[in-house]
Amino acid sequence: MKIGFVSLGCPKNLVDSEIMMGRLVERGHQIVSDAGQAEVLVINTCAFIQPACQESVNAILEMAEHKRSGSAKRLIVTGCLVERYRDEIRREIPEVDAVLDTDQIGQIVAACEGRQMDASRAPYLYDERAPRLLATPGHYAYVKIAEGCDHTCSFCIIPQLRGRFRSRQPDSVVAEVASLLARGVREIVLVAQDSTSYGEDLGLRDGLAHLLERLARLPAACEYWVRFLYAYPNRVTQRLLDAMAAHPRIAPYLDMPLQHASAAVLRRMRRGGGAERFLRLIERVRRTVPGVALRSTFIVGFPGESERDFEELCQFLEAARFQHAGVFGYSDEETAPSFRLPDKVDRRTIYHRKRRLMAIQRRISRAWNRSLVGRELPVLVEGPSPETEWLWQGRLATQAPEIDGVCLINDVKGPPPARGQIRPLRITRAHDYDLVGTLLEPASDPQADRPTRSPVLPCLAR
Repeated sequence: MKIGFVSLGCPKNLVDSEIMMGRLVERGHQIVSDAGQAEVLVINTCAFIQPACQESVNAILEMAEHKRSGSAKRLIVTGCLVERYRDEIRREIPEVDAVLDTDQIGQIVAACEGRQMDASRAPYLYDERAPRLLATPGHYAYVKIAEGCDHTCSFCIIPQLRGRFRSRQPDSVVAEVASLLARGVREIVLVAQDSTSYGEDLGLRDGLAHLLERLARLPAACEYWVRFLYAYPNRVTQRLLDAMAAHPRIAPYLDMPLQHASAAVLRRMRRGGGAERFLRLIERVRRTVPGVALRSTFIVGFPGESERDFEELCQFLEAARFQHAGVFGYSDEETAPSFRLPDKVDRRTIYHRKRRLMAIQRRISRAWNRSLVGRELPVLVEGPSPETEWLWQGRLATQAPEIDGVCLINDVKGPPPARGQIRPLRITRAHDYDLVGTLLEPASDPQADRPTRSPVLPCLAR
């Protein structure tokens, strides 16, 4: 059959979609990018906050139209929305033929083929043997190293949706990464809800540091980068930082969602910490890993956040000087513990606080980018810019895919660029979030600039 996929939400959810597509292709089905041609449509949903739920519902309703007017005969809904609203989906959207939650990924073939699904349930965790069809461009890929979460942050429902934290075996991760590198992938992005907890449930101490060291030593015909996302601040050990500093293949990049800087707000979030403690950690990170880029995310408008709390957050952001930061307005989720907290902040105040914090970060990002003008740094060439045919696009090791700025290439010295090359870039101009530069001659190593194979992009939407 011809099967179309819509994958919504985070990179962890995208990996689930890639595994499901891989299972279907292994069975002999064809993944198509035109919903009008699909005989079966699958929507892998996100439900972290209400805007994500609404986006998922809208995608389901849009695909349901193809079932009524197109060639689609079956409509399958998977993912986190099913965990939250399984009964409501069945009741309110009769066009849906089957629903699969996050532990039922292995049932995707039966669901698409209309066969009876196995009623048994067990926490799902894929391994290197799972077939996988990449939906990312061929030069980078996400690798999920763990599933679930054991933290009890009061604003978060991930443990309700994904279950307890469970790590993949190190050998499984290493085998999958080696396979991806052999396929031409040049950047491996490790993801988990809390990557710094990796291995604790397996009895490993500093499991992430040991895993990164193994991945950085893999034999490969060409250069590659390894980065990890979502580090919990009190799990960032000196051992982890030393591993980052010792291995050039580990990207000098640390994504550490702090959520706030006021100790009072962090207590209500059930996270702990505070501005002074975080600044000491940031200083240690930068001292250990020269040239590291730090990214964080913050929530404004959390219940009880006073003007004084918000001012403390603003002052912290000025002092921390993150290269990258995201700011989110608090979303009041009815199943999250924070839903029951008093002193809710009104939406207008949340809107203005978010704008002010982002304005501070914009100035910091611009100053950082300007400090790079004139330097020559390795860039991973990603292909023609989606903004204009006259530019190519790449990323530094300090820019993660899809969430940070990019490098726009407006001049090329030497051979024409190719997607997947790692070549020097001379930075000539800086914008608030993006950089502009000249691509220089590739390294003398004849394997160093070998491009990756052209990717297949089978998802209907992201």
